[in-house]
Parts: sequence; C-alpha cells; structure tokens
Amino acid sequence: MTDAGLVTEKLPVDPVAVPPETDLMSKFDALIAERKALIDTGVTDPFAIVMERVKSPTEAVIAGRDTILLGTYNYMGMTFDEDVIKAGKDALDQFGSGTNGSRMLNGTFRDHMDVEEALRDFYGVSGAIVFSTGYMANLGMISTLVGKGEYVILDADSHASIYDGCQQGNAEIVRFRHNSVEDLDKRLGRLPKEPGKLVVLEGVYSMLGDIAPLREMVAVAKKHNAMVLSDEAHSMGFYGPNGRGVYEDQGCDVDFIVGTFSKSVGTVGGFCVSNHPKFEAIRLACRPYIFTASLPPSVVATAAMSICKLMTATKKREQLWDNARKLHGGLKSLGFRLGTEKPDSAIIAIILEDQEQAVTMWQALLDGGLYVNMARPPATPAGTYLLRCSLCAEHTPAQIDTVLGMFESAGKAVGVIG
Repeated sequence: MTDAGLVTEKLPVDPVAVPPETDLMSKFDALIAERKALIDTGVTDPFAIVMERVKSPTEAVIAGRDTILLGTYNYMGMTFDEDVIKAGKDALDQFGSGTNGSRMLNGTFRDHMDVEEALRDFYGVSGAIVFSTGYMANLGMISTLVGKGEYVILDADSHASIYDGCQQGNAEIVRFRHNSVEDLDKRLGRLPKEPGKLVVLEGVYSMLGDIAPLREMVAVAKKHNAMVLSDEAHSMGFYGPNGRGVYEDQGCDVDFIVGTFSKSVGTVGGFCVSNHPKFEAIRLACRPYIFTASLPPSVVATAAMSICKLMTATKKREQLWDNARKLHGGLKSLGFRLGTEKPDSAIIAIILEDQEQAVTMWQALLDGGLYVNMARPPATPAGTYLLRCSLCAEHTPAQIDTVLGMFESAGKAVGVIG
C-alpha cells in the first residue's frame, strides 16, 4: 500500500537491466570466458568428469569407455574391501542413513566413538576428534588453536584448507619459503617470544608429491617454543613403519596430526589426533566441529573398519611403493619432466609447459583410457601446469606397464617427449 492507499504491483526486474557494477556474479566473467574458451577447443571439461561406473579401486567407466584410474588418491585401495563395505551396510541397516544433528547434540552414534577409538589405536595417542571432511579438520583446528595476538607460521605451498584455516582465525599469518628450514628458522626468530605460535606443515605436498624435511623443521619450531601441526593426509596408511605418516617415518614429535578419510582410508571425513592433555577442549570451542552435521553412521563405520585393517596392511604398503618406483622410473626414462627426482610418495607429477599442452596431453590420455588429474594455478604454483598421478596399492604391474605405454603414445603425439 502506498500513502494514498493505492495498491502497487511489484514488477519483475529485468536481469539484463541490472547494472554490471551491482551484479555480484560479474566478478566471475573472466573465469567463465576462460572455461568457455577451453571447452570450445573440443576437449572434455577436465573439471566435470563423471564416473558412470566404478568397477574397482583402479578401474571405472568414463564416457562409456573402460578407464584406468590414476588420479583418485585411493592409495591403499580400501574402497572395495569386503569387510569395509560390510561394516557400512551393517551400520546403514542399524542406524539409518544419517544423524540429523551435530556431534554436540544428537549426532554422536556408536560408530563415531568406534572410529575415534580406531584412530587412537592407529596413532598410539590419547585423543582423537573426527570432522566432516579433511578440509574442515584443518579449518577447525588452525582457527581454534591460534587466535588474536598469536602467530601461525605456514609453508608457502600449503593446501587451501590450511590457508583458509589461517584466514578464519584472528592470528597473525607468517609464510616461509617452501620446504626451507633456514627460512622457517629466520622468520620464527623475528617474532616476539611471548605470544603463542603454531607451525603448520605437511608430510607430503599434494601437487608435486614432494615431502617435507619434518625432522629439521620440527626441531626449529621447538627451538622457538612453537607448537607443530602436521597434515599427513597424503602419507597416512603407507609412510612409516605403522603407516602413520612422514612424521613417523622421520621420527618427529609433533603436537597435532591432521588427516583425512578420503585418501588411504577410502571414504570421507577428517580428523585430528593428539597426546595433549587438554585436547578434548577443542570440541567445546571449535566452530567447524560444533556447527556442522556429523557424518552418517555408515561412513564412520567404513572408516573404523578401514583404519583397523590399515594397521596390518604391510603387503599393501610394499606394493604401493613398488608401483610408485616403477611408474616414476618409467616416466623418467621416457623423458618426462617430473615433480620430484625420486619417488618420494604415491603422487607423481608430470610438469608441462603451459595450459594448452597440459589439456591436450590430458585429453589424449583420457581418449586412450587413462584418467589422471590436471592441475593448474591457483592450485599449483604460479605458471605451473601438471598432470598428477596418484597410485594405488591395487594397481597391478601389468596396469603400470599399460599406463607407461599410454604416456609414451600421448607424449609423442603431443610433442612432450621425442
């Protein structure tokens, strides 16, 4: 009603008439144009792949074609383990499809307790907290541990979840050069001694597959009275004598270990474990833990079973490392430029000259029946374009031979190798 008592009709707004400066979506125009230009070349959208059917940890059907999977982070091949699947089905039958609540309210079921107990056993620690994803684990732990007037120190090549955890908190953020013990020492030495400090490291860096010199870095952090959080997402399950990660392999004493269920464990979820006597207080203060729904019981049941089996998965660990050595050596002998000089992890990255070469090579491999990840900035360092392979313990020697043949054919066709 107007002041005159007349009824006024609201007319629909013409979207074309919205001034560009007030259209919140206009900031994405350049990104939209870049993606369109890529698709207009006739290639498959690398970021919209659909798995029409998954046949095993190493094979799927994509675009109607049987395809070897070499880009899934399914390091230990647990997604099709019979015991893991049965645990999930049993929990689904007993508890239904979801929790409908947060862990702080009605969202803690028997299997949430079981998976946290499995984590405590696996890592030999007193405390374990499960988050909805690995991303949420980093987001929650970092933003909760360090606050206003304190410092978080991180590697410049840290994962997006680490950066986002820093930004969500109120701490001062300090970056050091990738894997540089000297730069870490220098930057810690410049900080005031009194405030609390957290150094955030990663065992394996997911883009190039390189590992951190954790032993030296942890020693530097302790020298400056800083606590250490190590993200072992890409090393859990196969690094170290018990599969706990790079920190175990290098004999480091860290304060907090963050990991994920979406890699070696074979499902979804994240966690942090610690021996700190006050660790349980995190549940009472961590917003990404308190204000989100808990994982479905079927998911945490599969995770608990998988983690228990990973404790004795010695043969799987050995096979994964054999596969990594074989693929890395084969690609290197073919003349590809790789992200690491030796097989440091289950990630092997092939470095390309530019996006066009990366996309063309990626498409040639997909057409030949091989799926790998294509990675580009901002996920990678500026100007770096990668084809990233992630190996599985279930890849057979014959599959690795087939993969090497595919890379040789595609590399020659695209002109990456001679």
